Amino acid sequence: MKNLVAIFSLVFLVACSGDGNESVDSLIEKGDMDALKAKKTELSAVLREHQAQIKQIEIYIASTDSTKKLPLVSLYKIESQDFSHFVELQGSVETNQNIVVYPEFSGMLLSLKVAMGDKVMKGQTVAIIDDGGLRKQLAQVEQKAKFSKTTYEKRKRLWDQKIGSEIEFLGSETQYLADVEMVKQMEEQVAKTVVTAPFSGIIDETLADEGQLVAPGSTPLFRIVNLSNMYINADVPEKYLATIKKGRTVKVDLPVLDTMIETTIGKVSNYINPANRTYRIEVNVPNSGGLIKPNLTAKLMINDYRNEKAILIPQSIISENSEGKQYVYRTAKNEGSTAVVHKAFIETGVRQGDYIEVLKGLEFKDTVVQEGARTVKDNQEVEIIK
Repeated sequence: MKNLVAIFSLVFLVACSGDGNESVDSLIEKGDMDALKAKKTELSAVLREHQAQIKQIEIYIASTDSTKKLPLVSLYKIESQDFSHFVELQGSVETNQNIVVYPEFSGMLLSLKVAMGDKVMKGQTVAIIDDGGLRKQLAQVEQKAKFSKTTYEKRKRLWDQKIGSEIEFLGSETQYLADVEMVKQMEEQVAKTVVTAPFSGIIDETLADEGQLVAPGSTPLFRIVNLSNMYINADVPEKYLATIKKGRTVKVDLPVLDTMIETTIGKVSNYINPANRTYRIEVNVPNSGGLIKPNLTAKLMINDYRNEKAILIPQSIISENSEGKQYVYRTAKNEGSTAVVHKAFIETGVRQGDYIEVLKGLEFKDTVVQEGARTVKDNQEVEIIK
């Protein structure tokens, strides 16, 4: 428009300078101030008249020209959505039942009844250690205890009839009880020569050979692992203390296995680590197939927020003014393939991926500019891409 005004003005001034009236140049040369002021007033009036005419022409062209160029935009219709937000954390798979078993008795390993990968039940015999004659000693002690029991019972019957010496009765009782305790101790020692599985699981590896001398605390026999009761420990920033609690839904991504498992938080620590301001959670990991192993890397996606009727928009369409306020362009006066857009200030909540929740400023069934949001202006007419 400015170019058009300038052209008309130039034509007008040229025309005025050569229409028989005294030119501006000649008036300036004469220095006649009154004449110059009058000339300026005359020219300004004519210029205003031409500008008004140009404005009328522009309005007419805009209303009748079918070839006018409008900004091309696509629209995003807002609908109610079930929105869940997830916090992503890293963790590793662990199990409480993953131990190395040591013998409780010193001697030669006579038999190792399992191999790597064998499944065992709790209490199942896994290894036998040479007792070094302990069982023979137990048999002798048992015979002695049997004899002392007979003697004690006989003296007791006599003493109940007030026959015999009380000292002899008490002595036989003491001997019998001592022999019974000795038998018990010997049986406990003999039981230690038979190594059993402490819990049901899988033999992960054998660490000793038959014929080898073994001793408590120094010679490992085997490692046993229970893969049916797995969990993941993870440290959660303290800012999620109010939202990430026991029972929350968790998606566990195991990249190595290309597997996604949905489970829940089983335990939540009551202690916040002052070093990194986090608290620990324990996530249950079902492992029916046995593919999940201890120390396997896992990515946790914990559901900390859900809105069943959320307003979501692409984050890319949001702009921000100099005051830090966020806004989008909402459409109005939709007429076929065109519409007028208006700036709508919004308040946003949590985001997930490329989308963000809108808390204020928009309503369901509103339409906002998506593609082309950075090129339009407030109250501008746009053409809608279907």
